[in-house]
Amino acid sequence: MKILPALLTGLLLTLAVAGLARADDHHRVPEPPLGDVPPVIVEVEGDAANGFGIHYDDGTALFPPTDSEAYAECGEYDRRVARVRCRTEVRVWYRDLADLRRALEHAHAG
Repeated sequence: MKILPALLTGLLLTLAVAGLARADDHHRVPEPPLGDVPPVIVEVEGDAANGFGIHYDDGTALFPPTDSEAYAECGEYDRRVARVRCRTEVRVWYRDLADLRRALEHAHAG
């Protein structure tokens, strides 16, 4: 009579452990396929006033607008909050590009 509850308990524990082991597989991050790897920035040239050029390892390049052009586009928003948000994003964008340019220069130098 005591054997049946012991067998059921053992079976339930085995299923629980197997379920936990299987659930762990869902938390693993899959490796991205090689074709989905974004291009790597290899060079940033210019400055905010005159415009930046962002060059990638696959030969493509991106030339965002100068800060004055970006601020002019921000001025087209109707609400003041939207204009301030846009101008802040532009300042951060160009600050980060300048930091990236300096980091790449440092990496290439040494």
